[in-house]
Amino acid sequence: MLVYPSALDLSTRHLRFLADRLTAHRAARGTRWRRLSAGRQALLVLAHLRLGHTYAQLAAGFKVGVSTVYRYITEAVGLLAVRAPDLATAVAAASAKAFVILDGTLLPIDRIAADRPFYSGKYKRHGMNGQVIADPHGKLLWASAALPGAVHDIKAARTHGIIDALTEAGLACWADKGYQGAGGTVRVPFRGRWDRLSTGQRAVNAAHARIRALGEQAMATLKTWRLPRKLRRSTTRINSHVQAVLTLHLTCSN
Repeated sequence: MLVYPSALDLSTRHLRFLADRLTAHRAARGTRWRRLSAGRQALLVLAHLRLGHTYAQLAAGFKVGVSTVYRYITEAVGLLAVRAPDLATAVAAASAKAFVILDGTLLPIDRIAADRPFYSGKYKRHGMNGQVIADPHGKLLWASAALPGAVHDIKAARTHGIIDALTEAGLACWADKGYQGAGGTVRVPFRGRWDRLSTGQRAVNAAHARIRALGEQAMATLKTWRLPRKLRRSTTRINSHVQAVLTLHLTCSN
């Protein structure tokens, strides 16, 4: 395999943060020796999460075995995932804001046609349904655990308790038509064809769309990490990787 230098569009803050967590973890476990230092392991993990490099590519680039790459990534992802905020923490942090934006996205996965629970009729492909909460400026605040792609956004929001949490906090929320009937503090546009809506309803829907458009920035933020763009791993391990990305973003990008 040919090896060449590559760039990683992340700041040294990401590297230091993860390296410090790994160093503390090694000290707690009493680890005496590793093939890679904590800093090099952190760089390997960031290359995997940000660029989507495979285990084989990373093994060749860092001159370690594929099994070592797997262990290093699993270890680091676990340390990051446990630091991701839960829904209650995210809602409490957002309670001082005027409103939040709720939206769903599909995290594409490799699945065969027989895996119907993971097939999204909306996106016409297999994937996992993820719910995202953004602030009024489109800043990513929270990302949910992933559910099979066949789950609709409204059901996913209810499953995660998002609607109840927002309503209990009295926090206004803007969402698209996929959340019709959510109730609580969730506000959705009027349903129906544009030419059949009244002038007032059209104006409301246009204003609603301008607000919700900012939520797309949160989606884009999540997917600047290439790994969530095409998840090639067991569906049972997807959540920890998404939570790891969320931790890195919230901790190192503020």
